[in-house]
Amino acid sequence: MAVPEFNEIKAPALEFFADGKPHPTSEIFSVLAERFKLTEADQNELLPSGAQPRWHNRANWACYDLYRAGLLERPKKGVYVISELGRKVVAEKPAKIDREYLMRFPQFAKWITKTGENSASNLQKAASEDLINQKATPHEVIENAHEKLYAQLRSELLDLVHKVKPFRFERVVLDLLLAMGYGGSRSEAAVAGKGVNDGGIDGLINEDRLGLDRIYVQAKRWQETVGRPQIQNFVGALAGQHATKGIFITTSDFSENATAFAKSVPQRLILIDGQRLAELMIEYNIGVSRAFSYEIKRVDSDYFEEE
Repeated sequence: MAVPEFNEIKAPALEFFADGKPHPTSEIFSVLAERFKLTEADQNELLPSGAQPRWHNRANWACYDLYRAGLLERPKKGVYVISELGRKVVAEKPAKIDREYLMRFPQFAKWITKTGENSASNLQKAASEDLINQKATPHEVIENAHEKLYAQLRSELLDLVHKVKPFRFERVVLDLLLAMGYGGSRSEAAVAGKGVNDGGIDGLINEDRLGLDRIYVQAKRWQETVGRPQIQNFVGALAGQHATKGIFITTSDFSENATAFAKSVPQRLILIDGQRLAELMIEYNIGVSRAFSYEIKRVDSDYFEEE
């Protein structure tokens, strides 16, 4: 089954702690994974950022909410044990423990209210309600929002690239390759346009600062799909230059035949479609600039340990 929401994990987690023994989070992961019949693939599924497994993130936050409500205690880092209040809740056998349920416990309600604080009371109330009804962990909320903003930026960037003039597009492509570490500078490593245009080659770039090998570039600012004939023409141009490496970049996409043919030729040929081009431009800051930066910190428990 899919990884359960972190609200669905809380009741089974509290039942697990009913034996009164302290348990490390690593044990919680394995025991509850069996409870939810999670496959190895389910347990290893990563958050979009790749920071940690989604299962670990949700199980951790489920236990942390129980801790914030006073149902669990945390004698040391990474270890939880049930509290007297937690024992009473287990005896009640609630069908589900979510954040709305936990709001009956004053210390959890105080924490939620504090977390949702804002200068305006109506915004504070809205923020608190969002936190109460939250079905994803805070990490997932941040990452989901980041994914939406990233997708929007990628789409806007690709729309702009479609509108630039062909020669300008070639320069954008070479700027990207330079930013990725090929060559050293535009003057010593890359040439665009008529200076190298020969049978379908739009530019070339040194693979390194010394120019031990060169990579030939074809840049197509297209709306239609790039097919096998265009790739064949580029391969022919590479052969004419006795070149072994080429990059074909388009603002559209490639047909299956084009992709298969590129893999079959002796030259090392890399195909980059519009979506991948936009992603690389974002990663290497070509045509974009940083708008906001959020730093997420966590408590360093080791700092408070007695020497």
